[in-house]
Order: sequence, then structure tokens, then C-alpha cells
Amino acid sequence: MQEQQTFPDANRLSVLLAIILFMYALIPFVNVPTQEIAFNVFGVAFNFNFNIHTLVSVLVAGLAAVGAEWLVRSHPNLAANQPTYQHWMLPAFSAWVIDVPLSTIAIGPEWWIIFGFGGLFLMMIFVAEYITVDLSNAYQVPASVVLSAVSYAFLIVLAITVRAANMRLYLLVPAMFISSGLVCLRALYLRLNGEWSLEWALSTALLISQLSIGLHYLRLSPLAFGLILLSAQYAITSIAAAVIEDRPMRTAWIEPAAMTTTFLALAAVFQF
Repeated sequence: MQEQQTFPDANRLSVLLAIILFMYALIPFVNVPTQEIAFNVFGVAFNFNFNIHTLVSVLVAGLAAVGAEWLVRSHPNLAANQPTYQHWMLPAFSAWVIDVPLSTIAIGPEWWIIFGFGGLFLMMIFVAEYITVDLSNAYQVPASVVLSAVSYAFLIVLAITVRAANMRLYLLVPAMFISSGLVCLRALYLRLNGEWSLEWALSTALLISQLSIGLHYLRLSPLAFGLILLSAQYAITSIAAAVIEDRPMRTAWIEPAAMTTTFLALAAVFQF
């Protein structure tokens, strides 16, 4: 009984992962003509391409959210009327991010590496989301750390991928706005033991999307671009948590400053 309360049912988890990975694996073998929608607004051309990758990205994100609901609803300590939407966000976001590089690179060793590690990270996320349902669980703190770390990892993967793909600004900004806001919202929720901070999430999303606009016009490598955005995301989220928890700023700034310096140093290394 204790094992069942701590970890999700292995059969449910296996079925969920198998379906999602099967959908990813279909991408190279399904060829559907691309439908392009183009229009002009005040002289600016907007082009949107809809193909099998667009459909798969939407389907896997929705399936991950539904699957997370399916798993956490089986938790014995979950009340019948207890909301579970907070457990949908990161699985849906992660499933969508994994599809972005899979749909932009050719089939090869890199594709299969992303496919394999993507499945592994999804499994970790589903298990961690199940664990965090019960705040008294002995694994709750490690699970929260895993969820926060993986959310930051997927954020930088998304930033690197959209930069490497030379995505247009009108597509880059919404992608970074939505992903940054979700990462901040979920990270603060975990850090503050179930407290929502919508205003901080929105502020962070606005700042990161504005920063991405400025970086878009600089000659940055994809990795440097992602590391700079990650440094800003981590710093803002950490400062937000310190402000909400009313911790003294004379010590609260040390951790985000150290991490930001590290990320910026790595960005400088990989830029040159």
C-alpha cells in the first residue's frame, strides 16, 4: 500500500508513455502536405505552416495533460473535489517542447537521442507529479526539485531549438512568453507549497519575451541565446520567491546572482 501511495501505477504509466512515444515515432514516417496560411498586417508578412508536426505537437501536449490527470486521480490521498490542473501544465509543456526538436532535425543519432531522453524525462515528470500530490510524502521535496530542474531544462531546450531554426520573431515571442510564464508559475507553486503567483508569472513572461526580442537581433549562438534567457528566468523566479517569502534581500540575492553569473559565463564560452 505504501508503494502504491508513493509511486503511480506502473501499468498506467507504461501505457501513457508508450502512446506518447508512439506518436513521436510516427513523425518521420507520415508525410502530409504542408498547408500554408499567409497574410499581411500593416505591411508585415505573416506565414504559418500547418503540417503533421503541428498536429502531433498539439496532440501530445493534450495527451500528456490528460495522462497526468489520469495518473494523479488514482492517488489514494487525493480528495474527490481536489483540483489537479496544476499537475497538467509541466507534462503538457514538456511533451510539446520534446516535439519541437524532433520535428526540426533530420532522422539520425541526434534524433534518437532526443527521442530516448525525452521519454525518460517524461517518465520522471509523471512520477514526480504523482508524488507531489501528497505534501507529506517522504519523496515530495526531491520530486519538487526534479520538476523545477526539468522545467528549466526544457525551457533552455526550447530556446536553443527556436534559435537554431531561425524562427520568425512573431513565433519566437509567443513561444517564449508562454513557456516562461508556465515555468515560473509551476516553479513558484512548488517552492511555495501550493501558493499561486500569477502576477509574478505574468511579469516574468513579459520580461523574458522582451529580452528574447533584444537577443533575437544579436549574433548569438543558439546555446548562448538559451543560456542568457535561462539565467534571466532563474534569477527572476528566485527573486520572486524571496519577495513572496519575505526573506531579507541582503542574503536572498546571493544564490540567483551566483547562478546567473555561471550561466552568463557559460554563454560567453559557447559564443566564442
